[in-house]
Amino acid sequence: MSTLLAPIGIFGGTFDPVHFGHLRLAQELLTELALKEVRFIPAGRPPHRAEPAVSSSQRLEMVQLAIEANSRFVLDEREVRKDGLCYTVDTLGELRHEMGPEQPLCLLMGADQFLGLPSWHNWQALFALAHVVVAHRPGFPQISWADNMPDALQKEVISRQRTEVNALYTLPSGHIYTQPITPLDISATSIRNSLQRGQSPRYLLPDAVLDYIQTNNLYM
Repeated sequence: MSTLLAPIGIFGGTFDPVHFGHLRLAQELLTELALKEVRFIPAGRPPHRAEPAVSSSQRLEMVQLAIEANSRFVLDEREVRKDGLCYTVDTLGELRHEMGPEQPLCLLMGADQFLGLPSWHNWQALFALAHVVVAHRPGFPQISWADNMPDALQKEVISRQRTEVNALYTLPSGHIYTQPITPLDISATSIRNSLQRGQSPRYLLPDAVLDYIQTNNLYM
C-alpha cells in the first residue's frame, strides 16, 4: 500500500570533524531523492572504531554549525545523549517508533560503509526499519561491488535492490537504492592530519567549523 509520504533521510557518523564531503552527500541525496529532510545523527560511542579525537558534545556543536543555514538539514542529538555504545539498528528502531509504521526512512551511507555492513550489529534487521541508500564515493564505483561484496550482503542486494526512486515512497523500508554523487575525495582523517601538521584544511570544511576547531584547539 502506497504511503505517498516523502522519505526522511537518516545520516549517522562520527563527524570527526564534519566536512564538505558529508554535506555534499546529504545535499545531493536530499535533492535527487526528493527527501523531506536529512537528519544528521552524530555518534556518541561508536562500536566500530576507536573513540573519536574530540568529545561528542564538540562534534555535535560542529555539525550544528555546519548545517544551521539549511532548513532541511536537522540535527538529532539522541546518540550523543545516550550512555553506552550506540548501534544504528537501535537508533532506527527509536525513529520508527516515533514516526510510525508508514513513514519511509532512508539510511544514507557511502559505498565503503555499505560493503562493511555485515560487520554491523544485527545488520539484517536494518531492512525492516529503513531503506538503505548507497551513495557512490571515490574509489568505490558500483561496477566493482561484486568483487568486494560479502556473500551475505550480495544476497540482500539481489533481492532488495531497486532502480526507481519511487520504490522508496511506496514502502516504508526494505529496499536498497544506489545514487551516484559528485566525487569529493575528502576525509576527516586527512583533515585531522593536516591540523596536526600545522597545515590549513580551509575549503575542505565550512569556515564556521574550522573557526570552532581553531578557537577550541581541537586536533592539534
